[in-house]
Amino acid sequence: MELAYYSDYAVRLVNSEDPVHGTDELTSVEAVRELFGPAAQAARRTTEADVTRLRGVRARLRAVFEAADEGDEVRAVDLLNALLMEFPVSPQISGHELRDADGRPDWHLHIADHPANATAGYAATAAMGLAFHLTELGVDRLGICQAPPCRRAYLDTSTNRSRRYCSDRCATRANVAAYRARKRLEGERSERGSERSDRPGRTERTGPSGRTAEAAQDSSAAGDR
Repeated sequence: MELAYYSDYAVRLVNSEDPVHGTDELTSVEAVRELFGPAAQAARRTTEADVTRLRGVRARLRAVFEAADEGDEVRAVDLLNALLMEFPVSPQISGHELRDADGRPDWHLHIADHPANATAGYAATAAMGLAFHLTELGVDRLGICQAPPCRRAYLDTSTNRSRRYCSDRCATRANVAAYRARKRLEGERSERGSERSDRPGRTERTGPSGRTAEAAQDSSAAGDR
């Protein structure tokens, strides 16, 4: 299993909570096990204590994403380093059970699955995956969805660093909102322009020759001098 895969652990944990609407999916042992997935051995050691412990890790991981989203690279790295120090990983080379086209083992780094408890295992995996993503692709690849009121975390894997939303749904919603805002602004400008054109202006009387009455009076006065 490649290290890049583990970065999704951090996203799944952070997005288990919706701070805007006050909802939380991380409320039971079963919910913690679902975060791991069915194959993780550490999930079998989950207890009620891990629910509370993982919530604490979740808040710290969200802080990493928020710092990165705000452009504070140093703070994002410092926060992530603190997690890496508290929850160290035990890497090992794996792949003897997988073979490439030539029949040789497909060697790759794997995080050993023997932590003290479920929280330590999940936190170490998530922090290591996020660190790998950050150092390989850049801090600016960690983001918070820009479609209000959504505050879900995401990892930008686009080729041009253009991702701003956590999902296609939020991207569509943001585009529709922006379109409606532009149409409202255009309508307001059009309405203001119509109001100006409807205002009564100064009218000038013209004489038989087409000159204004004021101009005719000025010419007559000059002739009498």
